[in-house]
Amino acid sequence: MIEAYSSLPMVASAVIYLLAMMAHAAEWAAARRPVEVPERVLVGSGGSEPAASEPEAEHRVTLFGRIGVALTVVGALAHVVGVVLRGVAADRLPWGNMYEFVTSSLAFAVVFYLVLVWRRGWTWLGLPVTLLLSVGQGLAVTVFYVAIAPLVPALHSVWFIIHIVAAAISAAAFNVGAIAAILYLIRERAERKGTVRGYLARLPKAAALDDFSFRVHRFAFPLWTFVILAGAIWADYAWGRFWGWDPKETWSLVTWVVYAAYLHARVTAGWKGVRAAWLAVLGVVTFWFNFVGVNLLTVGLHSYAGI
Repeated sequence: MIEAYSSLPMVASAVIYLLAMMAHAAEWAAARRPVEVPERVLVGSGGSEPAASEPEAEHRVTLFGRIGVALTVVGALAHVVGVVLRGVAADRLPWGNMYEFVTSSLAFAVVFYLVLVWRRGWTWLGLPVTLLLSVGQGLAVTVFYVAIAPLVPALHSVWFIIHIVAAAISAAAFNVGAIAAILYLIRERAERKGTVRGYLARLPKAAALDDFSFRVHRFAFPLWTFVILAGAIWADYAWGRFWGWDPKETWSLVTWVVYAAYLHARVTAGWKGVRAAWLAVLGVVTFWFNFVGVNLLTVGLHSYAGI
């Protein structure tokens, strides 16, 4: 019974995130009107500092943005309730299969985003974040969903819990960092061509987006390193070896190498900027292939998708 109740807020959150994405899309569309829109810069406290623009257009953009954020808050509440109820129904932490990991990691991501909105006013992340949330949560409730089942014996370990919590936080950070990198690439190209207008003019400047993406990845990379180390300790406990080149282990290492290359490129002359940002995008692609593609396309010791 509780399992059914846990599914309802999950489905509701997917629908609400979709509505939030539509509100933010309307926000971006409203900002495309041919009016002079002030640029935003990341100020010392981390927020955006706008100047005055055409009142009616600015009001419309602000209204859609606030609706999007409000819907995201409601969706996040339903989302977190769904995760908690899933754990209660399973009588364990809700991280035993792909459905549970996706919903949990997306919960970390939406909380991370809302903290940035609350503390720093970074509503400019709204459209890409709600796009990620609506697609991810939509796939979770329609494709990845599996009924609650007991954990396999290999997952009964405190190191598994540590490993998964760190992986979920890393996933949230990698996705937010990748979103900032993509926005940087778009804004940098517009600045180079002198075509910064509409909603692009409301984003922080390219250099600030690049710096934010770097700081997020600088936080996530050591955590991902710990994920791999904790996973190795768990593997020794579960299977009697630290490393066995299982497909998920291999792709976790590939992801680590790509992000290591990104952090190195970010401080290397000739690579800092656009090239490094593309490495950040490649990193999140390898991360999601490791999580979704490896689970669905390969067979290994980490095959817990349950689909």
